[in-house]
Amino acid sequence: QVQLVESGGGLVQAGGSLRLSCAASGTIFSINAMGWYRQAPGKQRELVAVAVINSGGRTSYGDSVKGRFTLSRDNAKDTVYLQMNSLKPDDTAVYYCYLHGVRDYWGQGTQVTVSS
Repeated sequence: QVQLVESGGGLVQAGGSLRLSCAASGTIFSINAMGWYRQAPGKQRELVAVAVINSGGRTSYGDSVKGRFTLSRDNAKDTVYLQMNSLKPDDTAVYYCYLHGVRDYWGQGTQVTVSS
């Protein structure tokens, strides 16, 4: 019903920046929350940044990315962005776009590799 397509991943050196984008398409009745999770080799999937979609919405950031990553949205395009600054090798992971509407939806994932 809903497709999430990520882009913007790639290879970057430590200290660099990347911006991920995720565009939602399909029959979207509502969006209650949207954001990003990631999964590194040998680790479980973890929260990166997720925002509740309303005027009083709250954005939750994982502790390891606070102050470095910023979530933003273009509501007209049903698109969410993740600006990643001061990247570290520990940020290396597959990043998955997430949307919660009538149910949970996940993107295919985009690889982010940070070298040192």
